[in-house]
Amino acid sequence: MKTIYKAIIPIVIIAIVVTSVFAYQYLSTEQAITLNGAGATFPFPLIDKWAAEYHKIKPNVQVNYQGIGSGGGIQQHTEKTVYFAASDAPLTEAQAANATNTLHIPITIGGVVPIYNLPGIPKGLKFTGEILADIYLGKIIVWNDARLTAINPDINLPNQAIVVVRRSDGSGTTFIWTSYLSNVSPEWKNNVGRGTSVNWPTGLGGKGNDGVAALVQQTPYSIGYVEFTYAKKNNLTYGHVQNAAGEFIEPSIGSFAKAAEYAAVTLPRGDASWSKVSIVDSLANNTQAHGAYPITSFSYILVYKELNVLPNMNEAAAKALVDFLWWAVHEGQNYAADLYYVPLPSSVVAHNEETIRLIKFNGQQIRK
Repeated sequence: MKTIYKAIIPIVIIAIVVTSVFAYQYLSTEQAITLNGAGATFPFPLIDKWAAEYHKIKPNVQVNYQGIGSGGGIQQHTEKTVYFAASDAPLTEAQAANATNTLHIPITIGGVVPIYNLPGIPKGLKFTGEILADIYLGKIIVWNDARLTAINPDINLPNQAIVVVRRSDGSGTTFIWTSYLSNVSPEWKNNVGRGTSVNWPTGLGGKGNDGVAALVQQTPYSIGYVEFTYAKKNNLTYGHVQNAAGEFIEPSIGSFAKAAEYAAVTLPRGDASWSKVSIVDSLANNTQAHGAYPITSFSYILVYKELNVLPNMNEAAAKALVDFLWWAVHEGQNYAADLYYVPLPSSVVAHNEETIRLIKFNGQQIRK
């Protein structure tokens, strides 16, 4: 019996070694797929979470996403240096003309909130849109301005100069913020306007949502604006903003969801123009939108309809990208609420399914 065992053991060991070598070679080949993306910092915490969770499911796929701002993401998408980009601002007509056959895929819903650093004063300071516009226009320059004290009678606001903080880079968060200010202030609309970058009348610049959050955190008596997740994760105090119904609304998943519910937004085909899609604009004059936070927006992934326009793209990478996008708008939505984003409504998920099915490689539909 011992002789038999001695004869079998080497055979078993050889079988194990051979199997391991083939398995290693297989996994090594599979792990070669890296999906490079870049863009908005607004959804970065969510995409970063997706990358980690998806890698657990598909260890052969690595999602590498750099939060460089929507402006940078749009530029890299246009230059075809990434497989996908993210932006909180849909492409303008001019941008779309420079990146033909771009698809817009809404991936989440979140809110942009005013943050402030007032020693001894907790969250919940009330702001109207007009007051926020005049602070960023440099017209309201002290915290105890009569207009601020009138709507915050129970708060002893200090006689201190307001330090304005804004984005220094091309930013979808800035696009959302300036869209809101353009809706509530004719002076802002006429003199500054909306965009991922604007000529700021005043303020210190911070790069990315993280940069603005850090600058406000370090600077007493400052005010800034960030995507809500950054306020929460940095324990920053944030304000309540008045909506068109006259209510001062605390930013939350619930009030963002209300905004999306009330917004009369018709989504175009994925390959059509999205330049006019805006929850902020839809809510601007909706006096019935009770409970809706007014500075709420989609964030988008941008991807080409025909993936063979991208250098270094191959069929395996194209399939991996489409599979990841499909997962992100389905199972990936389960991670949204914990990061203070709103999971996509079922109607938007269905719309995204149609869009993802438009993606091709060498003329062949990838997702049937």
